[in-house]
Amino acid sequence: MRREPAVYERRLWKLLRDRRLVGLKFRRQLVFEDGPYIADFICFRHRLIVEADGPRHDPERDAERDAWLRGQGFRVLRFANQVIETRGHEVVAAILAAAEANVDRN
Repeated sequence: MRREPAVYERRLWKLLRDRRLVGLKFRRQLVFEDGPYIADFICFRHRLIVEADGPRHDPERDAERDAWLRGQGFRVLRFANQVIETRGHEVVAAILAAAEANVDRN
């Protein structure tokens, strides 16, 4: 997935890479060594994970995964491909709001 990301992951990465989104540093396709999961995009400073959800996502498995990630101290934002495609400005606004909310808590 790192070498050949899905179309919508590429679109998100284009927004998030190189601190383009108000200086937030994101990494992509991070493997959690102490767990069985990979995060699409992760900002450690704000303990924020951003996921692009394609048509094959299993809501039950995603709920288990999100619970595990929350247990590790992360917040998870999930965006359906259609939302990334048609309402990218809302995706950006949600990411910024989540990062800002984290700053307010600290």
